[in-house]
Amino acid sequence: MNRGIRELFCEVPRTYEAVNHVLTLGMDIVWRRRAARLAASGGGTRWLDMCSGTGETAAYLSRLANGRTVIVACDFCRPMLQRAARKPEGPRILFAVGEADAIPFADGTFDLVTMSFATRNLHSGRETLVRRLAEFHRVLRPGGRLVNLETSQPRSGWIRRLFHLYVSLTVRPLGTLLSGSSAGYAYLSHTIPRFYDPEAFASILGDAGFNKVACRPMLFGAVAVHEAWRESL
Repeated sequence: MNRGIRELFCEVPRTYEAVNHVLTLGMDIVWRRRAARLAASGGGTRWLDMCSGTGETAAYLSRLANGRTVIVACDFCRPMLQRAARKPEGPRILFAVGEADAIPFADGTFDLVTMSFATRNLHSGRETLVRRLAEFHRVLRPGGRLVNLETSQPRSGWIRRLFHLYVSLTVRPLGTLLSGSSAGYAYLSHTIPRFYDPEAFASILGDAGFNKVACRPMLFGAVAVHEAWRESL
C-alpha cells in the first residue's frame, strides 16, 4: 500500500469517526449497519473486516454474530486498530495488522470478507484494484462472500453533479477544520468523484475472480453495497 496513504490515515484516528458522521449527516452509520446486516445474514463462523480502520463495521458485525463466530479486523494502520480495540466490542474481535496487497491469512480461511469506505484507497489504477480484490477472493472459502460498501456514482446526471458539488464544498474544508489534517481530506475529496459507477465496479469484481455480483445502491446511487461470491466447488 502507498506509504503516503498510510501516513494520512495514521494522522486521524482520534477524529476519524466523528468527521465521517458530520460529512454524511450521520448517514454513514445507517449505511454501515445495513451492510453489516446483509453480511451477517449469510452466516458462517469466520468473518474478516478488511481495512477496518477504527473498527466500526467490525463492531456492528460482532453484535450480529453468534457465539461461535470469529471476527478479525485487519488494517495497515496500527493506531486505527488500537482505537478500534478500545471499543466496547473490542474484546470480541481479533485484530491483525496487514496489507490488502498480501492479506496475512491462508487461502480459503474466511466465510465472509467485508470492507467499508476503503476500496477507493486500494485504487491506484484498475489493474492494481483487481489484484488487491483478488487477494480478498483468495482468502474466502469456495462459496464465501465479499460485502463491499463504498461511495459510487449516481446514474442521474444532475444528482451526480449535486453529489460532486457537495463533496467539493464540504469534504476538504470541514474535514480539515475538524481533524486538522488538510492532506487527508484533500485526498478524500479528490477520490470520491473519480471512483467507479456500480456497473464498472461489478466488472472489476468479476475480473478479480468473483463469479456472481449483486449491487444495492443507496442515497440515489451516491453509495453502493456490492455483494460478490467466490464460486462454490
